[in-house]
Amino acid sequence: MSASEPLVILGIDPGTCITGYGVLSHCHKKQVALGYGCIRPPKKSILSERYRILFEGIETLIQTYQPHVLVVETQFVNKNVQSAMKLGMARGMAILAASRKKIPIYEYAPKKAKLAVVGNGSASKAQVQKMVQLLLNLSAIPEPEDAADALALALCHANSLHQLSSLQGTIL
Repeated sequence: MSASEPLVILGIDPGTCITGYGVLSHCHKKQVALGYGCIRPPKKSILSERYRILFEGIETLIQTYQPHVLVVETQFVNKNVQSAMKLGMARGMAILAASRKKIPIYEYAPKKAKLAVVGNGSASKAQVQKMVQLLLNLSAIPEPEDAADALALALCHANSLHQLSSLQGTIL
């Protein structure tokens, strides 16, 4: 891939009920949203079925957008161990789908993505949504929140590329 070709970044905000996704084209310090939304397995489905639906949905996104990298939110461990395990499995579906296609995988903590987009690692969901809308020049606030979070992860990775290119003296 040459420096003049856009880098396609697929951001994933994993969850068993809602997995948000956001796809960006990144070229010469400019990002354009190619698509965003969510994968919603039926709530009444058993967990194994939800994981299959998430995996297949992410595979479809990969086929559709042909991303060069996948960015996934690192696991947030709360007091509820069961929730953390379920979230870890949802993350695993994204990682597996990308690794099967030999797509590099990057992980960022939620606070780092918020800091990259809003300038505050403790920003609210609404603040993230509004800043993602402004940064990507979207006509509406990206919904659901999970899609905005996925776009924020992709923007965070794009910002990381800027920092790396500045250190190397090149433009990505």
